Amino acid sequence: MFNKIYLSAALTALALHSMSAWAQNKNEANTNNPTTFNPAMSLILGGVFGSLQQDPAIPATGFPMNSNPGHPQGFNLSESELVLIANVDTQFHGVGRFAIDPVGGLSAEEVHVQTSALGSGTHLKMGRFLSGLGYLNEKHAHTWDFVDQPLVYAVLWDNQLRDDGVQLKWLAPTDMFVELAVELGRGSGFPGTDRTKNGNGANAWWAHIGDDLNLEHSWRAGVSLHRTQRVNATSEAVPDLNSNRVRNMFTGKSQTAGVDFIWKYAPNGNLHERYVKLQGEYFRRKGNGLLTYDFTAPGVPPAGMNSTDSYAVTQSGWYVQSIYQFVPRWRAGLRYDQLDSGTAQVGALNTANIISDYHYSPKRNTLMLDYSPSEFSRLRLQLARDKSRQGLTDQQLFLQYHMALGAHGAHAY
Repeated sequence: MFNKIYLSAALTALALHSMSAWAQNKNEANTNNPTTFNPAMSLILGGVFGSLQQDPAIPATGFPMNSNPGHPQGFNLSESELVLIANVDTQFHGVGRFAIDPVGGLSAEEVHVQTSALGSGTHLKMGRFLSGLGYLNEKHAHTWDFVDQPLVYAVLWDNQLRDDGVQLKWLAPTDMFVELAVELGRGSGFPGTDRTKNGNGANAWWAHIGDDLNLEHSWRAGVSLHRTQRVNATSEAVPDLNSNRVRNMFTGKSQTAGVDFIWKYAPNGNLHERYVKLQGEYFRRKGNGLLTYDFTAPGVPPAGMNSTDSYAVTQSGWYVQSIYQFVPRWRAGLRYDQLDSGTAQVGALNTANIISDYHYSPKRNTLMLDYSPSEFSRLRLQLARDKSRQGLTDQQLFLQYHMALGAHGAHAY
């Protein structure tokens, strides 16, 4: 109850503040004052109904130490957020995106400032933000073409890589779209772990190029690299060779490389009537370090009953999807995604304990149909045949809505 009252009061206060600022602006002689508080405000509302045959808490086979965002079951509030965007002055503008937790309260999803006047196509972003690597990572959930992220994003990035840090991006002054960027972060975003040290704990480099082939065709391609450190990353109930479910703890380095591509086609360049979008991404992650295998049952103090030795594994995943708007406001989409858990190199002390090769490739087929009565609303039906867990085929059904209230800027390509 307190969280609901707190959220209601916060939204009311923001609305009154915005109205007061608007009235002040109207009466000021200098209407071009860059320090005037007059943000673009919006509220994104989302909800989903999910029907699953399998327990969403079970991770993809071969990825027990990776992330598993899972799926909601039954009726749930999904991605809802409060957004504030405004110029700070002639040098900076700020963005605040606050996720509304389904159980109550607000959390900082993205809170950053960005330079407006560095010139020469250079931009500096500081704060908490979604990394620009890949194609989908920077997209907010209400702009996704499916209810969920591809398996490779769910497993390797916990849906999306978000971190606290700085991003320096350069846009080339050429007819062809060319952008290069480097990011330095705290390293708290998965697959990293939070740190209490000076300096950065993660870094990323990425590059994108793109162009229009003619009035009807356009494309964009990219490459990316991310490096971070995992420290005492604990995974519970990991299956082992002894048919037990144990606890493993990993400390080591993680490096992920990726490529992405998207192509769009609209007859006569009219995206409102019909268009086709084809996109795909591939990520490959190498992790190496020390793995501690806990011999005792989960929940029982180790009391020295564990074994630590070297561990290295290379895992990957990819997806390809296509969206077709066949008439105005109606779209259909098809997606196929697959993972490769790789073969681990396990130190001698743990070769009799750790599964090195699962001999299984998680995969999924997804079909969606959505209807957008306007640019501010969308209703979606999604069906999926999920075979990401060996022997546990999951027939999934989702119904989803997204609604936007207030001013909301256009999204990137």
